[in-house]
Amino acid sequence: MPTYEYKCPNGHLFEVFKRIAEPAPEACAVCGASPVVTVLYPVPVHFRGSGFYSTDYGRGGSKKEPAKDTSDTGSAEKQDKKDKPPEKKAAEA
Repeated sequence: MPTYEYKCPNGHLFEVFKRIAEPAPEACAVCGASPVVTVLYPVPVHFRGSGFYSTDYGRGGSKKEPAKDTSDTGSAEKQDKKDKPPEKKAAEA
């Protein structure tokens, strides 16, 4: 049997443990005011499976890192670039 939450016009919240087929309470259990309204809460929806986009949910670490050059010639060229100061371009008139 589920528990239902109701709210009266005076702002009191109360829970009722009842069957689905039973009618809603007529008046507030705290102050006796009526009518009472059923309080509804949003439920989370998770779309999972192969039919959904991989960008819909963050999985962290989904960013691709650039490929690293492991050859010795590439590292030598990078070392040469670090040793040289940047070139200055002449201002165009």
